[in-house]
Amino acid sequence: MPAAPSSPIPAVLAKLGPLHQRDTGRLRVHLQRVPDPRSRRGRWYPLVGLLLICACAVVSGARTVTEITEWGQRATTTVLEQLGIRRHLPGRRRAPSHATLTRLLAALDGDALDAVIGAYLAARDHIDADGTGSAPRPAIAVDGKALSGSAHRGQRHRHLLSAVTHAPTVTLAQREVGAKTNETAAFRPLLEPLDLAGAVVTFDALHSVKDQVRWLVQEKKAHYIAVIKGNQPTASAQVKALPWEQVSVAHTVSETGHGRRESRSVKTMAIAANLGGIAFPKARLALRIHRRRQESGKRQTRETVYAVTSLDTHQASPADLGRYVRGHWGIENSSHYVRDVVFAEDASTVHTGSAPRAMAALRNLAIGRLRLLGADNIAKTTRAIRDAPEHAVWIWGITDSPLLPGLKSPW
Repeated sequence: MPAAPSSPIPAVLAKLGPLHQRDTGRLRVHLQRVPDPRSRRGRWYPLVGLLLICACAVVSGARTVTEITEWGQRATTTVLEQLGIRRHLPGRRRAPSHATLTRLLAALDGDALDAVIGAYLAARDHIDADGTGSAPRPAIAVDGKALSGSAHRGQRHRHLLSAVTHAPTVTLAQREVGAKTNETAAFRPLLEPLDLAGAVVTFDALHSVKDQVRWLVQEKKAHYIAVIKGNQPTASAQVKALPWEQVSVAHTVSETGHGRRESRSVKTMAIAANLGGIAFPKARLALRIHRRRQESGKRQTRETVYAVTSLDTHQASPADLGRYVRGHWGIENSSHYVRDVVFAEDASTVHTGSAPRAMAALRNLAIGRLRLLGADNIAKTTRAIRDAPEHAVWIWGITDSPLLPGLKSPW
């Protein structure tokens, strides 16, 4: 078999890793748990091989099924062999067609695909159980995102609810919100499979539902930070009525970047004695977060947000609480913005069957993998992978050996 041509290693890839021996083939093992929706008759390509092609193409920056197809066509015989694509009768390996990939993505079991991707990204080999950064507990944000381009002929756009770790930004679970329901109905099914013991779950006011919060604390043994707004009128009135003017600011932080300056101040107050039995379930502290934001050439904006948490003063400092709240807001930039700008998710018009959700899952997989390997600029990293399919094989640890013939490993 001819060796793959030698390729220079871009500096942005040399900074990633390290890849561990135990990581080799792990994605393949997880993808084997996805049920094959195709008829046995006429089935030529193995399902795992097709999914690996999709994963490699998306981590290389592919935005559409057409670009995934083109990635497969650029892949060498060696790369296709490593992905599990078997030989055709003339002896050559041939990449799957656009029609083959389109039919597959539309027919996939979206729940199963999201489950195996979440399990792959949540493996303890990847994520530090003690959390990342100076915050003492791992934090997971629950947040929704619309797939704007998936609307078609009167059919509303698809909407997905995800559970995403704060840092690094990794999607652990994802569910599609039904057309006749809302995000609230998907909250518990989304989090049910996850091990949340000791973790902090953050969410916006839409999910600040007492029964769900009680389940989160009692059944999942997790902590929460819940934003309180008008959908919980009693709790909202109580928290706002606390004597905040008598409490000094416990934590402040300022950040500058991307043409804007933002400052945040945090006040905390014990609420058990003040709010009594009608307090939000298991709430121990109330938070008042005041945010000022100044963008270049625009007027300064100010926003005050109230929240409650099951964490007590000895479990989280005001600085920790401020980071948790900031981490939840940051999901918009670290995940949603990347999916829209780097992978053009909102511009995607894929709408058939499970294809919109499957493409979103593949984007989550690529972003999560790159974040866990230390990539701080997803766009730059995908560009470095794009022109050499063998680089994607490195990223996923697909090969039995750490590098393909003729290539110098960056690790």
